[in-house]
Amino acid sequence: MRYFLHLSYNGSKFCGWQIQPNEPSVQESLETAFFHLLKEKIGITGCGRTDTGVHAKSYYAHFDFRELSNKEIEDLVFKLNRYFGFGIRILNIFRMKPEAHARFDAGSRTYKYYIANQKQPFNNDFSYYYPRVLNIEKMNQACQKLREYTDFTSFSKLHTQVNNNNCTIISAFWEREGDDIIVFTIEANRFLRNMVRSIVGTLIEVGFERICIEEFCKIIEAKDRNRAGVSVPAKALFLYNIKYEKELFFQI
Repeated sequence: MRYFLHLSYNGSKFCGWQIQPNEPSVQESLETAFFHLLKEKIGITGCGRTDTGVHAKSYYAHFDFRELSNKEIEDLVFKLNRYFGFGIRILNIFRMKPEAHARFDAGSRTYKYYIANQKQPFNNDFSYYYPRVLNIEKMNQACQKLREYTDFTSFSKLHTQVNNNNCTIISAFWEREGDDIIVFTIEANRFLRNMVRSIVGTLIEVGFERICIEEFCKIIEAKDRNRAGVSVPAKALFLYNIKYEKELFFQI
């Protein structure tokens, strides 16, 4: 039977989701835990890659195993959470339709990026300290322009193995969270490697008024990563939400 594993994780000590040679990954950690607890080698397919150091508040992965009762699912969630430290939390396990796929059936993904304009003694590990004043109004004007484009080559890591660099941006905006944090939220049907962090780095250029909205558009149109801003640190980026059709679930 097919199951969806719903989890969250702190990416600080991982090389990302996907298994990498000689580096700790979330995928490898989960597969090791499943082997120890279920005494069977089980492959786990994630909803997508996250880069080294990026966090996930909500992440889905699928795996196949024999049919489990509600009590067995509850016990497995408990045992997995006991197996891991605080870096990974298993939120739930759902029974799925056999054709459900964690990656290909994701309708959209939402990321959030946190910028602090004041020092964060207790939150520095999860925000990017940028003490200069940023013009959020202009940054949001630039965000609206993102929805007018589909080719985001300028914001993609070079030499990635994808068929194209086309994405549909559903929404993108900045908002204040308290007195000293601003948050960037972006939802799209898919994301390229390093895309969100390079978009944020370029929007900072807009907010600091180094470039204007027209120049921001020209950067997108150039389809040249060298034209865009720097890639901001991974530690402040969170995969925040993933949407699936309810029809894929046997239970919600």
